[in-house]
Amino acid sequence: MSEIQKFTFNDFQVNTYLIYDDNHECIIIDPGCFSGDEQHELVEFIDKKQLKPVRLINTHSHIDHILGNDFIRRKYGLYPEAHQGAQVFYDQAGEYAMMFGVDITHVPHPREYIKEGQEIQFGNTAFQAIHTPGHAEGSICLINNQEKYVIVGDVLFNGGIGRTDLPTGDYQILISNVEEKLFTLDDDFIVYPGHGPDTTIGDEKRSNPFFQGAVND
Repeated sequence: MSEIQKFTFNDFQVNTYLIYDDNHECIIIDPGCFSGDEQHELVEFIDKKQLKPVRLINTHSHIDHILGNDFIRRKYGLYPEAHQGAQVFYDQAGEYAMMFGVDITHVPHPREYIKEGQEIQFGNTAFQAIHTPGHAEGSICLINNQEKYVIVGDVLFNGGIGRTDLPTGDYQILISNVEEKLFTLDDDFIVYPGHGPDTTIGDEKRSNPFFQGAVND
């Protein structure tokens, strides 16, 4: 059984997820830790639980979700894993950071890419990766079918969806991906988004205003 620890980091209020199990291996998803205090909070939890970080995964590569990538690389020797479609955001990270008034000096690039349908495994835990662009090219969601939860990045929120007015965003593609790849999951799947509170697939099918009339229970 995996455990999920959520941290909310940086001025963008990004949800960073640390997932671990009784094997004591863990993965870090979307490290938004930017300040020294945020970095200390993450490391303190890892040390307290005696965990071993083995993978760093970005659900997508908007600047707010990768601000802690270089810290994780320096601290644990991990490079980000992401979908190949996200490469453009690593290439232009410095420019995007300047747009938002953020100063970053180094952005590690992926050495491995995650493909549609790939199994992401660590310890005794496994996820299925699905490609879900629309908010950003290269967005992925990570489905834990055994324990019935999904890490969705900025694809789906509690009562909302990710912005589609940023580079590579596409509203219709995002809506289609949610309906065809997420809303086919059982209603009791827990949804862990990149910002804001948790929700469930069933709650979003019933009440998310972006899908009313489009999904029939």
